[in-house]
Amino acid sequence: MTTAPAATGRTSKSAEAIEKARAEGRPALICYLPAGFPDAQTTIDAAVAMAENGADVIELGIPYSDPVMDGEVIQAATVQALANGFRVSQIFDIVAAITSRCDAAVMVMTYWNPVLRLGVDEFARRLADAGGAGLITPDLVPDEASDWFAASDAHSLDRVFLVAPSSTERRMREAVAASRGFVYCVSIMGVTGARASVAATAQGVVAAAHAAGAPRACVGLGVSTRQHVDEIGSYADGVIVGTALVAALRDGGVDAVADLTAELSGRKD
Repeated sequence: MTTAPAATGRTSKSAEAIEKARAEGRPALICYLPAGFPDAQTTIDAAVAMAENGADVIELGIPYSDPVMDGEVIQAATVQALANGFRVSQIFDIVAAITSRCDAAVMVMTYWNPVLRLGVDEFARRLADAGGAGLITPDLVPDEASDWFAASDAHSLDRVFLVAPSSTERRMREAVAASRGFVYCVSIMGVTGARASVAATAQGVVAAAHAAGAPRACVGLGVSTRQHVDEIGSYADGVIVGTALVAALRDGGVDAVADLTAELSGRKD
């Protein structure tokens, strides 16, 4: 088993964003979009619109041909992005364009194979150079992350691991110890998608993450309304919204994304 390096004094962009929201008495709002959907420039404009309407952290997903946890809406969006010619190397230009226009922390969510193909240190260096905050890695476990530990430390990047209702106490401790920035708490066992209600298991996962030492635990999967944000924000440090925003971009473009983000953040009453 690989042991995560001890926490350091490195600045964490996502932690700073979440702590700023906490100081304002609210949960952080983390907003997801697939990179390159429907095209690179629209992704950039939509991400900036999210930041301007209350998003604290922007999460950009790298389109992947064989997703593990993406639901129907996000799968369709990533298929379109790939069909339009998206390449992994474009993520750095997209991140750089977003960080040049707003102050939100920009995280990249990616399955691990694209990082391996480019080279772990090369990927980390280019992400840091673009102003990115770090990576969320849904299919990477701490036991297999030694190269990522080294690269993320070398380039001062956040690393976010996932925990779920099925996580054992040992796995929870390992994920918390390995993460920097926040821990991603999966609310349900399943794929992404907007739901009418948030699973009751979400609060238990957050409680377990906090008990394992996580200073910041954020909830994703199934979040789609301001009511969900308020509900989850009563016990979690951040709320992650994806599918509802992707659907808004698909159906109404950047303006619809801006409106939904303002609603989710409470800026639009």
